[in-house]
Parts: sequence; C-alpha cells; structure tokens
Amino acid sequence: MVENPRVQESAANDSEQPLRIAIFTETFLPRIDGTVTRLCNTIRQLHELGHQVLVIAPEGGVTDFEGAHIHGVPGFPFPLYPELKLSIPRPSIGKALAAFRPDLIHASHPVLLGTSAFYYSSGFRIPLVISYHTHLAKWLSYYGVGRLEPLLWWGTRLAYNRADLVLATSHVMQGVLREHGIRRVEHWQRGVDTQGFQPANASLEMRARLTQGHPEDKVLLYVGRLSAEKDIESCRTVLDALPGLRLALVGDGPHRSKLEQCFAGTPTYFAGYLNGPELAAAFASADVFFLPSRTETLGLVLLEAMAAGCPVVAVAEGGIVDVVEDGVTGHLYDPGDSSGAIAAIRRILTDSTHCEALRRQARRSAEKWGWAAATQQLVGFYRDIVRRDRELPRQIAEQRVPGVSSEDICNILQISRATFNRLTRPPVASDGST
Repeated sequence: MVENPRVQESAANDSEQPLRIAIFTETFLPRIDGTVTRLCNTIRQLHELGHQVLVIAPEGGVTDFEGAHIHGVPGFPFPLYPELKLSIPRPSIGKALAAFRPDLIHASHPVLLGTSAFYYSSGFRIPLVISYHTHLAKWLSYYGVGRLEPLLWWGTRLAYNRADLVLATSHVMQGVLREHGIRRVEHWQRGVDTQGFQPANASLEMRARLTQGHPEDKVLLYVGRLSAEKDIESCRTVLDALPGLRLALVGDGPHRSKLEQCFAGTPTYFAGYLNGPELAAAFASADVFFLPSRTETLGLVLLEAMAAGCPVVAVAEGGIVDVVEDGVTGHLYDPGDSSGAIAAIRRILTDSTHCEALRRQARRSAEKWGWAAATQQLVGFYRDIVRRDRELPRQIAEQRVPGVSSEDICNILQISRATFNRLTRPPVASDGST
C-alpha cells in the first residue's frame, strides 16, 4: 500500500501550482458532438494555462490532443446507437493513473467507462468532480423505455452524490439535478469559439451547397446528431408550412435512414459531418438555425449559430432557455407547439429589420462566452476542491468525538460518505491494482 499518488504541494503555493487532471469520458475524438467539443476546448485551454491532462476515453485512434495523452480503452458499438462506443473499465486505467499522479479526477457524464472514476477516486484518495452533459432521462421515451426514467434518476442520484462536486452546464439543469436530490451542484458556465464562428464566414459557395444549387432560396439549418431524441421530424412540418424554404441537415447518426424517408420529396439536403471552416461557413450562410430537440442540457450548437450571426429558433425546454433570450437573441417556442415554431421562422424570413436585430444581438451575446473564461472558472472549482481535500483529514479528525457519528460528520462538513471513506481508508497499491 502507498500514499496518495498525487504530487504533494504545500497549501501556501496551491494557487500557483499547475494541476494534473485526469478526465474520464464516455466519448471523445474522432467522434464529434457537443460534449466532445466542450472537452476539446477545455483541454486546449487547460494546456494553455499550464495544467497537465490525461484523458481516459474509448479507443479511437487518437493518442494525443493539445498536450494531453489519450489513454484509449477498447470498446464495442452500443446496439441502439452504433456510433457510440462502450468501453469496459480494465486494470490498464489504474496503471495509467498511477503513472500520471493526478491531483483530481473529472468524470464527464460517467455511464460505463466512467464508473471506474469512482473506484480510483476512492482507492487513490483523489477528489472526484462530475459534469452532467447529456439528459439521458429524457432520451428514454424516444427509445421505447420511458418507464425506466425513475430507475435512471435513482442510479444517477446514488452515483453523483459520491462526488465532491457536480457541474451542470446550464442553470436550468442545475435546478433539475437538485430537484432529483443531487447535492453539491454548481453551474459550469457556457463557452463558444467566437473566433472560429463569426458572420464573416458567410460564403456563397456554402450557401449554394446547402441549397443544392438554389442560393436564392431561404435556408433552414440543423446541426447535430441525427438521432431520435432530437425531434428532427419537426422540421417537416415547417417545410410544409413555408413554401420556398430549404432544409439542410448537418451531421449524421443512427436515425438518418428514417429521416431520409421522412423528408423524401422535400427540398432537404443531408450534408453529413462538417467541421472547422466548413461548419463555420454553414452556420454563417444559413437564414435560420432551428433546434427542435427537447433533451438539451445546454445546446452548444445554438451558441455556435449565434456567434456566427445566424438567427435561432428553438424549443423552450432544458438548457436552451439559458442560452436564448426570446425575441432578443432568437426565438423560443413551447414544446409541441409547431405553430409557434412556424410563426417565429416566418417572421425572421419576412421581417428583415427584425432579422438583422437578432443577428447583431445574438453575436453580442455569444461574445460574452469565450472558452477561456469558462475554463478559468473550471480551474477555480478544481483548486477549491483540491485545497479542501487537503484540509478535510484534519477537519474530520477534529469532529471524531464521542457521540458524533460518521454521518453527523458528513453533514457538518457537507461532504459525501464516499469522501469520508476515501480519506479514512487505505489507498490501493501503487500499480493501480486492488
């Protein structure tokens, strides 16, 4: 048995020392989605700030990213969602962590691979931060298993309440997590690449591509996964109600074949995945960005559209209401109210003064949310957790007097039972084995 594998620094120098952060994630490059985009920008910013990062992720052929080593874990496709690779924890993770010697573990929405973060947090006596990115409970009904939602929330509550800190990516989701009994939840502010996404990226060539050679027509744009929980079929109602409007779907996913059937005979273009300058040009070249999904914890694509100066219309549910100010930076409509979505899109397409006002205000709003500020806030959370973790053994010892139970101590110090156990039990062996 050995002591905590973290580099032991004095509390006095804590604010100046670079941190060593181990990030566990269920999805990473080469896959692209909102969670991966957020993680990539966060890792990039952490590297620029001088911190070191180890990423534990499903194996995808990527071994390094922005100074971070990627420890790939073999996996297999998830039957309901083949694009998503499921990786089962294995001993190599512990060995990688022991060699890296992290100050803390950050588990990005742990489901399968991420469950090992709980084990190594306890065994290595390393504090654990969890971030909530995917509203899985809302997904269940789209896959015919909505009756399992209470069970999923029970499991989420049981797991997340073992963490030292839980991060929600919107104020709305922070409230949802708290309502379901999850404790120690803070808001991790949004971020967007305002340099990469901007109105100047508008391109006649991209517009012609999105409209399949009809750039004079209006373009309704969707960017994201082509999956059941995104409610993309809602776009068909909009197309039917607004003649002359064309739809461009950017992205791919397991629902594509059904969507191709749904939109057969309509002016719909399946663009597939776009990245980098092409994606930025698509946002800036469209007339309206439409997000009908009711399962968003934040809606990063909305921020990207707004940064590109593209007017947005989205359903008023989940984290979206944190992002869009109705009538000012975009339009929100009530869930299930297709007439509200149609009216909002029609106004943007026909009222040029209102459309330009939305473009300007959307861009101004997005400019407030750079990735640097979001990552600096995250580092502040990290440092607070690491600093407190060093103080807790003494605080626990001071509370251990006759008549005071371990449960009482947890309540007094506002820590989880897992944190109490982690700091009062021996760690695992130095090679990461049990």
